[in-house]
Amino acid sequence: MADKDLQSIQAARDLVEAAHRAQSVVATFDQAKIDAICEAMAIAAQAQSFRLATLAHEETGYGNPSDKNVKNLFAAVDVHNYFKNLRTVGVVRDTGSVVEIAAPRGVVAAIIPSTNPTSTAIFKILIAIKSRNSIVLSPHPSATRCVVETVKAMREAGVKAGLPTEAIGCIELTSIEGTETLMKHKLTAVILATGGLGLVRAAYSSGKPAFGVGPGNVPAFIERTADVAKAVRDILAGTYFDFGTICASEQAVVVDAPLDKQVREQFAAQGGYFLNAAQADQLSKIVVTPNRSLNPKIVGKPATTLAEWAGISVPPNTRCLIAEVGGVGRDFPLSVEKLSPILAYYVADGLEAGSKLCDEILHFGGMGHTSSIHTRNREAALRYGILMPTARVVVNSPSTHGAIGFSTALAPSMTLGCGSWGGNVTSDNISPLHLMDIKRVAFETRPVTADSSAPSTVQTSGITVPALQTSAPLPAINRTAIAELVDKFLVARKPVESVPAPAPAPVPLPEPKPAPPPQAKNSGHKAVDFVCEDDVKRALAKGEKIYVNAKTIITPSARDLGQSSEIFANGN
Repeated sequence: MADKDLQSIQAARDLVEAAHRAQSVVATFDQAKIDAICEAMAIAAQAQSFRLATLAHEETGYGNPSDKNVKNLFAAVDVHNYFKNLRTVGVVRDTGSVVEIAAPRGVVAAIIPSTNPTSTAIFKILIAIKSRNSIVLSPHPSATRCVVETVKAMREAGVKAGLPTEAIGCIELTSIEGTETLMKHKLTAVILATGGLGLVRAAYSSGKPAFGVGPGNVPAFIERTADVAKAVRDILAGTYFDFGTICASEQAVVVDAPLDKQVREQFAAQGGYFLNAAQADQLSKIVVTPNRSLNPKIVGKPATTLAEWAGISVPPNTRCLIAEVGGVGRDFPLSVEKLSPILAYYVADGLEAGSKLCDEILHFGGMGHTSSIHTRNREAALRYGILMPTARVVVNSPSTHGAIGFSTALAPSMTLGCGSWGGNVTSDNISPLHLMDIKRVAFETRPVTADSSAPSTVQTSGITVPALQTSAPLPAINRTAIAELVDKFLVARKPVESVPAPAPAPVPLPEPKPAPPPQAKNSGHKAVDFVCEDDVKRALAKGEKIYVNAKTIITPSARDLGQSSEIFANGN
């Protein structure tokens, strides 16, 4: 065992160093070459999809080949088509004043789960190469062979299109130590972690930027205006798909009280089987272990198999086992994320009560991931979305398919961020955009003058205060004369007037700093005597100029606002 650990550690080191060398080459490729490589790999994955799905099922025992094939095709076709026109090389955006330039991150460490091994591998390889990175995969030990086969198929196609062989690597002798070495290696640039909570925490504690995902435990709320038959059909489609192995699959259903009877009838008609209290207790004993953790043996198994293991007789067409649960938490084992076609069933009266219960379910495991609602009331859907602590709120669709972007307009992804609710760095559906750094070339949009530059500071009575910044020394100021002039002006002025009536005869004053250079000579407009910030705002609102001359008194705030808005003009 010690030798295996050491071999795994050494393999991780070698693969990262090789991937780093290859990435320096990939970084030089233009957009056309990157796109051609991704196209070739996507086609290869599509061609091998069912074979890889079968390998994944045989090796892990999870789910079923047909649904795993759908997931593989989703990664190879839907994800690729969604991002194939995305620019990831050179200038990706130009507003004139800011030019954005894409830069790859480097070596991507990709942790692959056992529940969705081949589809996740296809997805991560495509988005890594699309953004000009290299990638090293570390599969779950129980899914190594199918992931290695996925890597071989895609790498072969990529190499034929010009990709360096070492740009895609995979640890074949997997171990915890090897995975940790991969994540912490000095040449690893970023981590894509999909797996258990412990692994995700290890990724975040590695000292590297990491995109991790948390558990699901998705609640589905059937609100009183819902199309009940469709809602039940969608929920069953989600929890039954690949026997619940996608973290976004429904784990609990919360029913608005007026629909309870109708919902039960629809579940029974569409393949749901309601357990009585004794049967629910029997099922609980195989779902969780004595220490209250999820029993991994039940993950991805069909409802009929689970019923048989629990000693429960169910019809052969049963798609999902449904148990009424009296609460949420450790004392209610079936309220956990089960990753299998088992639904906890609750009834709540009204949107607020239903949302509160869904929130409680999420707090027990699933914060930030996904929630869903079935309703004909758009305002109810939005209210539910406001109340849910999840990054994805799927409406009138299976949460399994909606969250990954299969049945909704969300970015298609096999890695779903859970935001700060779930201790993740992002709440996005992960994409090539997350594997690029963006450089921004910013051109000057506002000239910096002596008046607008940052002020220096002076020391006054032991306190540091900004010093007045000027381009020339200010002349001496006759404060008494200024006060008299301001008083006379304020008495005479009219409200909302950009060009006031002639002021009283001017009092001789030293000339202050002149206003901006006149825009035209002999404009014919009489200059005002005094300008405050409100005057500038009124003029801006009315689209007028304020006419000033060397004798006009302008407050500092008015001068700053007026100069930046070019509101001042030369007056007589």
